[in-house]
Amino acid sequence: MLDKNGIAQRIAKEVQDGYYVNLGIGIPTLVANYVRHDIEVEFQSENGVLGMGPFPFEGEEDADIINAGKQTITTLPGASFFDSAMSFSMIRGQHVDLTILGAMEVAENGDISNWKIPGRMVKGMGGAMDLVASAENIIVAMMHTNKRGASKLLKACTLPLTGVGCVKKIVTNLAVIEVTDKGFKLLERAPGVSVEDIKNATEGALIVEGDIPEMNL
Repeated sequence: MLDKNGIAQRIAKEVQDGYYVNLGIGIPTLVANYVRHDIEVEFQSENGVLGMGPFPFEGEEDADIINAGKQTITTLPGASFFDSAMSFSMIRGQHVDLTILGAMEVAENGDISNWKIPGRMVKGMGGAMDLVASAENIIVAMMHTNKRGASKLLKACTLPLTGVGCVKKIVTNLAVIEVTDKGFKLLERAPGVSVEDIKNATEGALIVEGDIPEMNL
């Protein structure tokens, strides 16, 4: 089973040379720590940063340089800063190759809920709806089940939707899963996790074909 850093490490393998990548709040922000050093990637944050690097070491933080989750970050040579209008022009103009974001629920058809739980106060949806509406390649980083042990990979989302039919792949603490027109397709399993464990933790339709390899981190 993976922890949050393990999920980020596995997702980093999906990042290709020359990609412009938007990192959402939470687990996705950790992905920048694990990208291969032999490729060039531009990480974008919706609050107006292009060229984010890994998180700073303790004592080297600059409180003026933050990501969309208000965490202190580093920037790489050539990084740039701009306003939200410019940032969302990049997003809505489909200039981002890969969007990595968290979710509270994902449905077997690729619907995603990640911005609101009814009855709880939220400041707003942030850039979530822009991101899922504009991106063609969306990977979700999430825990497979909630704190009560209930599946977060569902037949249909129960929370307010952020986007419809948009998620391409999901990486959880248990598995790597592709979203297909027939449901969730199991691609890889986390170390020490069986196919049966994943089936039991998945409410939506789960397609299992052949032997499922363990993740190679």
